[in-house]
Amino acid sequence: MLQPRQRVDFSTPFRRKPLTAPQGTRLIIWPVVNIEEWDIERPMPRQVSPAPGGQRNVPDVPNWSWHEYGMRVGYWRLLKAFEDRNIRPTLSINAKVCETIPDVPRAAHEAGWEFMAHCYEQMTIHAVEDQFAMIRQSADILEDFTGKRPRGWLGPGRTQTFETLDHVAKAGYSWFGDWIIDDQPLEVKTSGKSLISLPYSVELNDITIMVSAQHMSDAMLVRVKDAATRLLQEGEQSTRIMAFGVHPYVSGASHRIRYFEETLDYLMQLDGAVFWQGDQIFDWYTAQI
Repeated sequence: MLQPRQRVDFSTPFRRKPLTAPQGTRLIIWPVVNIEEWDIERPMPRQVSPAPGGQRNVPDVPNWSWHEYGMRVGYWRLLKAFEDRNIRPTLSINAKVCETIPDVPRAAHEAGWEFMAHCYEQMTIHAVEDQFAMIRQSADILEDFTGKRPRGWLGPGRTQTFETLDHVAKAGYSWFGDWIIDDQPLEVKTSGKSLISLPYSVELNDITIMVSAQHMSDAMLVRVKDAATRLLQEGEQSTRIMAFGVHPYVSGASHRIRYFEETLDYLMQLDGAVFWQGDQIFDWYTAQI
């Protein structure tokens, strides 16, 4: 049983061997859309509308409805925003969605989005009785649905136990996005083959910005601009990764979607920046190590 610091050696992108990308790319942008399955017979994974008295009610219909709005409305706004700009993001998806609302993942698959396994349904991984079985089941379902086995894993809420990465490697994945520890990929030890940690984001994420902190609707646009400016500058020395994560019931809301579209438009005009999927980042990085 290895703790995180036993799985990866300490290093910094300011001192390690520089990474270079094709055509002078200084910044690789990794857009991630999170699609979740919320079981109405359990407490909701998160709340926008706390019950009176701070109770955790089951069924929690108000918050389940918020999530359902994302499936029926918000998701399709995000889909159009990406399609209009010919950007193909990574879909971080609870595999159960393929069984309950197949129209959603089918549209992403038809649009050429990458599928990244994100648990079977949204719940902390600490509550999963058999992690390995669930992690493998998630890949099996996505492979059956898309015809391609996912290489990437993102834990629900990025949760892990000390054994989780061993299960992820054993189940056949190649990379994961749970660790928010760097601006570049890193090789990570497991009890079997090594995995590559891709730098996802907890602060360029609409849950953190909009739900947890309750910022104004344009806050993520401002934060992404600031992050991209600095990472492009640092990318002159060694190429950086900038991920951002969105959820249909948050960024797909009518009062936020224009700012999400403006975010994409801003990033598209940056000199030295490209949009890549997770597998592209993995293949690029492993070719250099």
